[in-house]
Amino acid sequence: MSDFHHARLDWDDQGQPLSREFDDVYFSPASGIEETRHVFLAGNDLPRRFAALPAGGRFTLGETGFGTGLNFLCTWQLFEREAPQDARLHFVSVEKFPLTRDDLRRALALWPELAPQADPLLDQYLAVHPGFQRFNLADGRVTLTLLIGDALDCLPELDAPIDAWFLDGFAPAKNPEMWSPALFAELARLSHPGTTLATFTAAGFVRRALKDAGFAIRRTPGFGKKWEMSQGRYEGPARTDGKPWFARPDFVPARREALVIGAGLAGCASAASLAARGWQVTLLERHDAPAREASGNPQGVLYLKLSAHGTPLSRLILSGFGHTRRLLQRLRPGSDWQPCGVLQLAFDDKEAQRQAKLADAFPSDLLRPLDRAEAEALAGVELPAGGLFYPEAGWVHPPALCRALVAHPRIRLVTHREALELRREHGQWQALAGNDLIAEAPVVVLAGAAEVTRFPQAAGLALKRIRGQISRLPATADSARLATVVCAEGYVAPPREGEHTLGASFDFHATDLEPSVAEHAGNLRLLEEISPDLVRRLDAENLDPATLEGRAAFRCTTPDYLPIVGPLADADAFAEAYAVLARDARQVPDVPAPWHEGLYLNSAHGSRGLITAPLAGELLAAWLDDEPLPVPRSVAEACHPNRFALRRLIRGQKG
Repeated sequence: MSDFHHARLDWDDQGQPLSREFDDVYFSPASGIEETRHVFLAGNDLPRRFAALPAGGRFTLGETGFGTGLNFLCTWQLFEREAPQDARLHFVSVEKFPLTRDDLRRALALWPELAPQADPLLDQYLAVHPGFQRFNLADGRVTLTLLIGDALDCLPELDAPIDAWFLDGFAPAKNPEMWSPALFAELARLSHPGTTLATFTAAGFVRRALKDAGFAIRRTPGFGKKWEMSQGRYEGPARTDGKPWFARPDFVPARREALVIGAGLAGCASAASLAARGWQVTLLERHDAPAREASGNPQGVLYLKLSAHGTPLSRLILSGFGHTRRLLQRLRPGSDWQPCGVLQLAFDDKEAQRQAKLADAFPSDLLRPLDRAEAEALAGVELPAGGLFYPEAGWVHPPALCRALVAHPRIRLVTHREALELRREHGQWQALAGNDLIAEAPVVVLAGAAEVTRFPQAAGLALKRIRGQISRLPATADSARLATVVCAEGYVAPPREGEHTLGASFDFHATDLEPSVAEHAGNLRLLEEISPDLVRRLDAENLDPATLEGRAAFRCTTPDYLPIVGPLADADAFAEAYAVLARDARQVPDVPAPWHEGLYLNSAHGSRGLITAPLAGELLAAWLDDEPLPVPRSVAEACHPNRFALRRLIRGQKG
């Protein structure tokens, strides 16, 4: 990732962008829009295909080279005009050098007729960092997934059933990697018989390589001064999943109705992602409102604990941060969230070394190192050290985000009802409390943190609870000068409604949720490590921990610290179906996973729920609706519920 940078542009006399990297234009100088409509929209027969979609239908487009987003915006405009009102468009595009927001705004200003599409995209065009970045537009009707990175790194990680391709890299002579047999093999892997493609080039080596990959190719009249272009149709074999235990369940419910159990952040996000796709959702909550447990703190921090080594967790965090950051555009700044940045102090030598590796591995618009003087100037208080600053991060009021997520006409929130039993009857999942049937639906999502293991279907999952307590400190005129979240072993946030949030403790053994004086005292010690100056500004030395307000809740996590997101299998049947793996882990038995039909999980987000839970809702919906996954396939597999059963088998363990 260290070689990542935004596109470097020059602008010609007509105000059109030129790429310095590739010494090429982004679109036809004659008319970019007309070129897009001729080559890509007409070249893939999209006007007719969009109009022919059934009610509730889906269409998925793949693109090599996002550039200025012109192809995407023209496709979105056509989709809105031709497709049924409840149809959905997925657009997946790879881009190695994304434009900055200012450059994108300048480029898109060339086409005022695209403003109804361009303006929402620009509003969401934030935190566009390496990896998979998900954008939800047009009230969920249009989804854009940007793969930021080299095409030959990103496309092998993509899991998406593509219906049509736009091949729109820079000219083959200037950008040969985007026209290689290796790339075309990935297009074929993601295609199905009947998938189409179109491209502006008719170069012979491109056409031959596409034919070798399984596409039937023909030359057709090009646009403007280009005599010919190429169109194609995939005629090769259909794709197959290599690992049946991670395959998409072959289950289509009779009705698009879902029951989500638990209205914390994971449950609210799951409900929102399904409702945006036309599902009718019943959201069950045992308390009087959403976000009453771990999602109920007054301030949560968008804290990115990354790895320089590209681990699945680090990649999930990077994608999840971007997705959450875009969601926050819906909330009111000030009371619901504040994009004040987050400063992670280099509080000892080991942490300073870790931060130096991160600064080398990630772009400076995501994180940048600050010396002590720079950090103090930015934070507004004296600090014991410099550190890493995340300028796009900040704090969030999690209940406000939960309320925004569930404010959808297709979500029915049912409070004060606790599901104690879950059973499958006549193709329906039934949630019961004793003999009382609370709700039923063909699909159920368990999103109740560690409480999911009360149901036998999830009882074997490796979950652990961690008690965490925050303290609320009344702000003073001096402490209110704190201008950013500051973290060391704990964190303190700028004031919200006259109070700072300070925390949070970690206790693996406590079983009650009554705030304790000892943990308030521990939080005050964390504050001393963060900033003795802030201690003085708050007069915290004279605060009696017994008088402090706060709240405690249980976080839920797993041994590998990744969440659990996806379809759930029958544990005993799984062990029997894949018993051969205990003898030879290299085997791939051709046996479908024994899924619990319509049973899904979204849990175990630990202290990272603000960053991972909303994107996990999108991942869950993608599993259910056979859509493009919003994360690399390896990350989705690392979060899959079956990973634990698979590891037990391979290690020769039972149960």
